[in-house]
Amino acid sequence: MQKLPCVLMRGGTSRGPFFLASDLPARTEARDAVLISAMGSGHPLQIDGIGGGNPLTSKVAIVGPSARADADVDYLFAQVNVEKALVDTAPNCGNMLSAVGPFAIEQGLVKATDPETRLTIFNVNTGKRVEAIIQTPGGVVDYEGDFAIAGVPGTAAPVRMAFLDAAGSKTGKLLPSDVPSQMIGDVEVSLFDMAVAAMLADAASFGKTGKEAPAQFDADRDFMTRLEALRLQAGQLMGLGDVSQMVIPKPILLSPPAGEGTITARYFMPHSCHTAVAITGAVCIASACCTPGTIAHRLARLPEVDADGRRRLIIEHPSGQTPVEIEQDPDTGVVTRAMVIRTARRLFEGHVLVRDHAA
Repeated sequence: MQKLPCVLMRGGTSRGPFFLASDLPARTEARDAVLISAMGSGHPLQIDGIGGGNPLTSKVAIVGPSARADADVDYLFAQVNVEKALVDTAPNCGNMLSAVGPFAIEQGLVKATDPETRLTIFNVNTGKRVEAIIQTPGGVVDYEGDFAIAGVPGTAAPVRMAFLDAAGSKTGKLLPSDVPSQMIGDVEVSLFDMAVAAMLADAASFGKTGKEAPAQFDADRDFMTRLEALRLQAGQLMGLGDVSQMVIPKPILLSPPAGEGTITARYFMPHSCHTAVAITGAVCIASACCTPGTIAHRLARLPEVDADGRRRLIIEHPSGQTPVEIEQDPDTGVVTRAMVIRTARRLFEGHVLVRDHAA
């Protein structure tokens, strides 16, 4: 066995090991083999590794100093498949992203300031930057606080993140097919790329209310098969090619809000329904709500722009609500900034043991 330093962290509603880039092999194939061995992928329980047997707990963050003048650290996200020996670095993960700042500070990549530390993170997956504000009273990361997020018990210190210029994260365009909505077979969809490439659809198009519990969607195998077939076609239309081994585009079912929120969403990862909503997904949905012609815009109860030129949208999901603050260019309507607040926690630190042949 080979020892690799790592820190297990919760970021938002996700959890996984954080590695310094310098501690992993440089070659992609060797790096992925290490991650698969570390997580125990290839088994539904990931029984021979530290993965949690669920896509939300089979995630990895790889962090290192950035060579870019406009960023402090680079962050590469890896979604490690639970049942298959596969690693996908196509998407970003906004939940894991919320723990990148605290990790970078505590690993000495960024110097903390009192009472909070502001840093810029370059997401290698999407080529986009995110500003993060971490609570560091006395120059020390503070995880304790009174901020609560849906899907996580208790409260913690807030981590504020602003996605900058997040349009075209994987396809290079906000509307990859150049139209806000179109038909794929008998289903109308919006192909939208803001923080994450996604296929948005009205839940009613599938005979659903959009308020179903995640387990209900997962148990409906005919529905899941149909959704995947549409996702594969969407991938081609978005210029992503064969996406059968990729987790993007993400399918998202939308419906009018049930409560006082802006819209209700069911977010797929893509082969199971998220128990909450991914942060990149929330940014994508909120931005689509503010884009005329999309299915999201049609279904949303859109709030007015406030005195600061922002809209505060609330995405309703199975675990509660996720607020997203949107700023748009007043002339073009382009979303220029999307702000979310998450929490994070350092869970344990030490070494993970991987098989020699993996490294």
